[in-house]
This record gives sequence, structure tokens and C-alpha cells, in this order.
Amino acid sequence: MSRRNILVVGAGPVGTVAALAFARSGHSVTLLEAEDKINDSPRASTTQPPTLEILAELGLIDDYMRIGLVSRTFQFWDRATRRLIAEFDFDRLRGETAFPYVVQTEQHKLANMAIERLRRMPGAEVLFSHRVTGLQQENSLVYVECENEASFIADYVIACDGGRSAVRKSLGIEFEGYTWPERFLVVTTKFDFEAALGCCYRNYMADPDEWTNLFKVAGDDLKGRWRAVYNTREDESDAEALSDAAVRARLSRVYIPEGEQDYLHLNLYNVHQRVAKQFRKGRVFLCGDAAHVNNPIGGLGLNCGIHEVWDLAGLLDKVIRKEADDGSLDEYEKRRRPLNIKYVQEQTVANKKRLEERDPVQREKRFDELQRMAGDPQAHKAFLMRASLLESSRRAIRT
Repeated sequence: MSRRNILVVGAGPVGTVAALAFARSGHSVTLLEAEDKINDSPRASTTQPPTLEILAELGLIDDYMRIGLVSRTFQFWDRATRRLIAEFDFDRLRGETAFPYVVQTEQHKLANMAIERLRRMPGAEVLFSHRVTGLQQENSLVYVECENEASFIADYVIACDGGRSAVRKSLGIEFEGYTWPERFLVVTTKFDFEAALGCCYRNYMADPDEWTNLFKVAGDDLKGRWRAVYNTREDESDAEALSDAAVRARLSRVYIPEGEQDYLHLNLYNVHQRVAKQFRKGRVFLCGDAAHVNNPIGGLGLNCGIHEVWDLAGLLDKVIRKEADDGSLDEYEKRRRPLNIKYVQEQTVANKKRLEERDPVQREKRFDELQRMAGDPQAHKAFLMRASLLESSRRAIRT
């Protein structure tokens, strides 16, 4: 068994960016993925400005923008009345970032792009079909075992293996939080909501019974796809939610005519708000969904995970080069855990409540608040600084 500087577990976008960041700094890196290929099912799609800054540092930005859709604006709607409540424009962030917009594309494209780059770099290796089953720490080493009986030795391990993280479980770290009673249903369709409703590429449609979020992504063929995201009823079974009749009924409630209610893909999943009690245990670090999960309203979880591995790569680089001592690594958890709670957990919960508010008076109050923020240049920018995670990324640099 050869010894590696860094072992990254999980080849999603967070893990692949982590491996690429370490390899770029000249460290030996092994990236382990449990499956035999990257999962290409529709998942996270919004890449925020500070994440685009990181992709630019890694030399990926031009290719990434080529396979995505640039979106400057996002909108809030009252679904029941088809009323546009407020629009927010990322161009207000010009001067704060070189990327005053988001890029809408599928997360597997970023993972595959990073892996392609890794395979051309000396000292980096990518291994599929290597499911981690356990690890042990002794002195200055971490020993990792896989289901296929392969084993590895590393100076440090970065766990990016998702919400069911085998690494987190093997460390005995509690995953604090809760699971929402309803689930989210994602319907992928070619129907052109922009032409039909006059909406933009990112839309949050409030409704006390069944809210809907509409997003356009590029699709593998770059011809464009729309994702409609719905909450299910608490008592709704999998079979009912995924039935053709129920899906077409939901599509009709976002104004798709009966003859155009075809769809390409369905995804039904449980939704959690959880944060690991620790982000570090010895020489093992948790990042991305292994460290925290949240509802996807606002497009924050994946982005936060990429910011974490970028931050951690800088800290570990100095320690490996002996420019800092091991104690400096405590900063990772001290910095990243509170930032996730404040900017991701709190914000995504607030986003969900804004969409599902049932009290008519409170609904209008929330709509009025959004309109006031959108109409006030200073408040507009402040809202976007927080919603884009620019505020949290700048705070991380200062702390």
C-alpha cells in the first residue's frame, strides 16, 4: 500500500473539486467512488458567484460556462394568481465579484469535468467501484478499507460521500437535525415555461397548498430542460406521487396545457435539515453532504460544500508543507460549521416557509417585504450578497 497525502471519499462535485484543488497544489491524491460511474440523475443545478470564482481558479470556468446557462435574475411568484411578486438581479453585485450571475447546469457535468482534468495530473488517481466500509487512525496515518478488499493509507481523509456518509458513521459523529414530513418531487420536462409564463430561468412560486419551483438547465444535449419541483402531501404514497395521473395534474397546475404534459424524468426524495456535530475528527474531515444536508430551495448546499473543500485545501496545504502546525486545522470546523448553520440551514428553512405560508395576512406581508427589498438598491444588494453566499465566503476569508 502506497501512502498518499490526501484520500478523498466520494466523487460527486464536492469530492472532485477537493481532489482537484489538492492535486493542483502538488499533493498526491486518491479519489474513491463507490459506484462504477458518476451519478447523472437530475440533482443540484445552481452554481453561485463565489463557486464560479473557485472554478475560475481551477481553470474550469470557460468549459463550465459552455455547458451551462447563465442566469442573471431570479423571481418570486404567487402561483395561485400567476402574479410576479419580485425580481432580483445579480448585476447588482457587479464590483463585488467577477461573476454577477449564476450558471445553471447539472452537477454531474462538473464532476466529470474535474475527473477528466485529474486524470491528466501527476500524483492523482481516480478509482471507481471502491466503496469505503471503514477507517482507523493511528499516529499520523489513516487506514481506509473498501468493500472490494482494497485498502489505502493517507495522511488525511476528506469525506465527501454524501448524506449517508460511511465515513461519518464510522467515526460515530452525530448528524443533528430533522427530516421534513413531506417529500420533494422533481419533474423534468421540455415544456418552455419562459415562453408560456414570461418567467426567467430561476423561479420560486409560492402557494400554501402546493408551491412550485421552476428552473431551466442546459441538458446533456445543451438544448435546454426545465425542472419543476413540488412539495408532496404528507400522506401521499410513492406510488401516488409518481403516478402518471398525479404528475400530469401537477404539471397542469403550473399551466402546462393538457397536450403538452409529457415529461422526461421523475425524482422523489426525502428532505432533511441536518448538520454533523463535528466537521473534523483527528485527520478526517467532513465536507458537503457528509457534513450537512438541507432542503434545496435557494441552491445553497452544493455550493457551500465546494466552499468548504476549497477552504480546507488551503489549510491542509500549509500543514503538509510545514508552513503551519496541525493545530491550525481546528479552524476548519470553527469556521465552516457556524457558516453553514447561519447561511445555509437558516436561509433554506426561511425560503421554504416563505413559499408555503398559509396565513393570508402573513403571505401578503412576506410578498410586501420581497417587493420592498427588490425596489431598494441597498436592500436589493444586501439580499443578493446573502442569497448568493458571497457574504459567507467573504466572512470565511476574514475569520
